[in-house]
Amino acid sequence: LAPIPRPPKFICVGLNYRDHAAESKMEIPPVPTIFNKFTNVVIGPGANIVLPKVSRKPDYEAELAFVIGRGGRYIPAAKAMEHVFGYTIVNDVSARDFQNATTQWLMGKTFDTFAPMGPWIVTKDEIADPHTLDISLEIGGVVLQKSNTKELIFKIPELIEYISQVVTLEPGDIVATGTPPG
Repeated sequence: LAPIPRPPKFICVGLNYRDHAAESKMEIPPVPTIFNKFTNVVIGPGANIVLPKVSRKPDYEAELAFVIGRGGRYIPAAKAMEHVFGYTIVNDVSARDFQNATTQWLMGKTFDTFAPMGPWIVTKDEIADPHTLDISLEIGGVVLQKSNTKELIFKIPELIEYISQVVTLEPGDIVATGTPPG
């Protein structure tokens, strides 16, 4: 099962890797691009992703996610890591044809089964610096994505500060930090 099968909020960050922006020939965003997934899309690792019959462009996105342990609002970046419980991995599966049909990404990101998560949460004390982790995705033994979290444009403290200006973060909330190139 996913370590948090129904998080209170599932918040995602788009275009948050410098090497992904370069690959996509896109400008570095001045502020984080935030969207969400509905929590009913979460499945466990190894569970079947059901590709929708109405989409022709499914895609994968390996992402480091952090789990909120202590909630709060208006959290300054300098204190943000005090609110992190730990880390997990998410595949932000996307239907690109639905995602790119409008400026709102929700419909392309929230098909049933489009968020395999886990299998574990690694607690914050087990990772000295979450901004120096290798991240990759492979299918059938072929590596399709590979980068390092040092490429994150907006680091975890900045994301917590930015998001908590708008919404109260609660224990168990998941924030997926964006996907690398590939």
